[in-house]
Amino acid sequence: MARPNVQVPTPDGRCEASLHVPGGSGPWPGVVMFPDAGGVRETFRRMADRLADSGYAVLLPDVYYRAGDWTPFDAATLFTDEGERARLATLTRELTNDRVVADSDAYADALLARPEVAGTAVGTIGYCLGGRMSLIAAGGLGTKVAAAVSVHGGRLGVADDPSSPHRAADRITAAVYVAAAKDDGSFGPEQAEALEAALTGAGVEHTVEFYDARHGFAVPDNPTHDADAEARHWQAIEAFYAARLR
Repeated sequence: MARPNVQVPTPDGRCEASLHVPGGSGPWPGVVMFPDAGGVRETFRRMADRLADSGYAVLLPDVYYRAGDWTPFDAATLFTDEGERARLATLTRELTNDRVVADSDAYADALLARPEVAGTAVGTIGYCLGGRMSLIAAGGLGTKVAAAVSVHGGRLGVADDPSSPHRAADRITAAVYVAAAKDDGSFGPEQAEALEAALTGAGVEHTVEFYDARHGFAVPDNPTHDADAEARHWQAIEAFYAARLR
């Protein structure tokens, strides 16, 4: 397993990222992994390693690169510490849909240009905030994304939000898999219904399913981590990508 650090040129600068590559000769399909609101940290590097072990070249970008050398968050206190929540809000405000699409285009191009990467399209996967970014990328990049995954992503089908990913369903050509958490205030049955209706109306292949676990279930350093749900999501992702990424 190799895990080199790379820099990705973007319209707004250079994004630090890590590239997680399986052992062997390759090439492999490429996947962009968007971290949760806590940003890139060792937990996500290990998750990218885990996905790479399944036969994918995984790019893990610092989605907050515009902030420069920002101080990492502690997942255990991120949403209970008022100061940290305010700092997080400052960072996330920078991630407009236009910027997410522009960044994602740069990430995909960087992956597809690598000799370790096969094919002409990538997969995307994201957690929490990153789950929303994964679907925004799918709506903005067209055929450059073949398979898009959101894991306990929030605000995916908000009726009165013009930036909600479901509004770009008619521009998604990727297959979509959404692993939602039960009793999740950021994505509940009403949003799921709106998202499914939009994807169905646009003819997008998709699966939206709720796990019997809380928001954050798939990320090991989250207080709400659920080992069984995490294992289930890895099985689902591997099957989903295997059928759609070559």
